[in-house]
Amino acid sequence: MAALAGANVIYGMGMLEMGVTFSYAQLMLDDAIAKMVQRVVSGVDVNDELLAVDVIKEVGGGQGKQFLTCQHTVDFMRKEQVTGGLFDRSVRQTWMANTGGKDAAERANDAAKEILNNHKPEPLDKAVQKEIRRLVESAE
Repeated sequence: MAALAGANVIYGMGMLEMGVTFSYAQLMLDDAIAKMVQRVVSGVDVNDELLAVDVIKEVGGGQGKQFLTCQHTVDFMRKEQVTGGLFDRSVRQTWMANTGGKDAAERANDAAKEILNNHKPEPLDKAVQKEIRRLVESAE
């Protein structure tokens, strides 16, 4: 609700126990939620492709008609729905097969470990490094 009202700062990502404890897994979950919020506040595009008038004409109206199995619906649902990769909305059997029964918190912990163990950040541009060094030295 705050984002829809225009707030653009999220405070406390990854924090637990009123900020006394930090959790990398919680940070991953908070990031996934922030991506969903960002998608919601970005609004809905209204254009010919999204309106799918041709699909509506093809399927038609009336009892028993539906759009869920149309390729257009499938394509745009995947594009429009943001899950962050940690939340699995599959039926239990599919969820068990895909994740081995790991819940979102366990997958978030695995994702955090993956980043901590394997991420290789791009080095800052030399000019940026120089400016940061200058700022630090001036502050000292």
